[in-house]
Amino acid sequence: MGRVAEKARVFLDLVKFEHSIFALPHAYVGALYGAAAVTLPIVIVPGGPPTSSAGTPIEQATAWVTVDYWPTWRALLWITVVMVGARAFAFVVNRAVDAEIDARNPRTAGRAIPAGLVKAWELWLFSVVVLAAYLFGVWQLAPVTHWLWPIPLVVFTVYPYVKRFSPFAHYWLGLSLGLAPVGAWAAVGATLADPAPWVLGLGVLLWTAGFDIIYATQDYECDVRDGVHSVPADFGIAAALVQTRVVHALTVVCLVIGGLLVSAGWAWYAGVAVAAGLLAYENAIVKPHDLSRVNAAFFTVNGIIAIVVFAGALADRLLA
Repeated sequence: MGRVAEKARVFLDLVKFEHSIFALPHAYVGALYGAAAVTLPIVIVPGGPPTSSAGTPIEQATAWVTVDYWPTWRALLWITVVMVGARAFAFVVNRAVDAEIDARNPRTAGRAIPAGLVKAWELWLFSVVVLAAYLFGVWQLAPVTHWLWPIPLVVFTVYPYVKRFSPFAHYWLGLSLGLAPVGAWAAVGATLADPAPWVLGLGVLLWTAGFDIIYATQDYECDVRDGVHSVPADFGIAAALVQTRVVHALTVVCLVIGGLLVSAGWAWYAGVAVAAGLLAYENAIVKPHDLSRVNAAFFTVNGIIAIVVFAGALADRLLA
């Protein structure tokens, strides 16, 4: 049992399970506002409930949205399974493709694959399990997701190769997380013709790209040496941090516009205001000549931002 527990710990570290805090809250935001935008089916109930007269149209709940326009617990459960399964699969692919690069970088050489902590068959068996969980979860959600499921997997699989030819891989990574609110919006049966989930997804994309640029400053010397492309490596750390400030300002703009598109109330904008303050703080504590607080900016502040934005959405829906 001790060996099993240790192997489980290795795999949890491999897929950075705790980093789900970056993506899951944004998926829940998509589900919350997507449920509010769903058109529920209408049936005619002859002599219906005491509160209605014969022939009154009655809105019917679905498996994913209640009659009060909230995502069902069932929908939230399977969205969580899908998100965790997709992230785990993405990390396996990324770590496997980048194993040689990671082995040359002192910061990443201790990761499970370059350090030899997992065997090849264990890695691919794990990938099959998490992929199966992803696909099973998808098939419990709204039918449109049964057609869209390959898109996240393609994005995840391509991502580790982008850094081999483009410094803008950060934005591709952002796309990976930016799909979270869009996918959850569709998962509860809301239409993707609505611009709201796309604007919210763009906000997540830019937020992610910005903090990933900050994170990449740690690997500046190794990336330059090994020919790995990133904004810091290709343009310099100072220019990279300026770019982060710009995209984080645009993140706030997208969240404000997204709020307008979903007719959000003051609670949403309060959450966005707090998130904006945290983004400003995150950018303030990382300087070109002082990268000592990169991990605080990346792990702590960004986790809080994701929770704050979700809390704003939840409060907004509760107060509506």
